Amino acid sequence: MKQAETTLYIVGAGPGDPELMTLKGMKAITRADVILYDALVDERLLQESKPGCRLVYVGKRKGKKEFPQEEINRLLVFYASRFEKVVRLKGGDPYVFGRGHEELEYVQRHGIHVEVIPGISSSLAAAGAAGIPLTKRGVNESFWVVTGTLSSGELSNDIIHAAKSSATVVILMGMTHLARIAEMFALTRSLAEPIAVIQEATWATQKIAIGTAQNILEKVKEGELSSPAVIVIGNVVLESSLLSLREELAKLKVAV
Repeated sequence: MKQAETTLYIVGAGPGDPELMTLKGMKAITRADVILYDALVDERLLQESKPGCRLVYVGKRKGKKEFPQEEINRLLVFYASRFEKVVRLKGGDPYVFGRGHEELEYVQRHGIHVEVIPGISSSLAAAGAAGIPLTKRGVNESFWVVTGTLSSGELSNDIIHAAKSSATVVILMGMTHLARIAEMFALTRSLAEPIAVIQEATWATQKIAIGTAQNILEKVKEGELSSPAVIVIGNVVLESSLLSLREELAKLKVAV
């Protein structure tokens, strides 16, 4: 197979629920000769692949083998050099803290054609799954999406700037630093600053904890939440439809 005939599709699988996958992304999956997929991809999506399609796990998650980005890049070139249609299936949107553009640049340097198919980012979907509007007239004017953890493992300094703003703040990959994040918002805003934590948003195993900068750690512990989770901070959290449905909280596994 000549490389000129090859297309590598970098596809966003969405936040978790396979029904939130885009039609274009699903079409790429059904036509793929090879799919290289992440840890946060629902395996029901892989079941839509055609017979004979090679499924290659390249996830990064504690408890499983973690593939360095350099190895993933090499595998993309390896398969794209040998098969006509290769899909790189990534959780959420590949261009929102997904390193999708790094992979695009690497394979393009090897003469491989790339097409990017966006997905719904968990930074947007998690709030909706918790009944929280990311924007609401009269409540907020903007929202920031910030990574909670840098490649060094340290807390992102941008969270400090976000805390000093009036914006709704959405933090990905921040559970390791939740205590520091809560303390930061308690100091810069108030102890009563509303915070929601949504674990495995849109999955059947979704859990939600809603509290304040003062008690969110207790709420997370009570609800037995852990990573992967999205943190949403700001007054829009008080608009959550879940807060008006207390009789349903036990069914929804929500700690409030």
